[in-house]
Amino acid sequence: MDASCPRCAQVMNWVNGHYHCDTCNSDYRQLAECPDCGRPLQELKACGAVDYLCQNGHGLISKKRVKFSYWPI
Repeated sequence: MDASCPRCAQVMNWVNGHYHCDTCNSDYRQLAECPDCGRPLQELKACGAVDYLCQNGHGLISKKRVKFSYWPI
């Protein structure tokens, strides 16, 4: 999955647990949000798989439906 920089729209690189944009020299963390309520999702990792859980009543959310946003570090 390619992540675009929110500042300059260029493709960012994954570096040491966060995204880095070489073009504008900015670092961002990725936040997974529920597509139904917009609140942050809990990330569940097991056996190499990643699932997302909405703790606000929407249950497990498919990765295809997760809304990702990028916040400056």
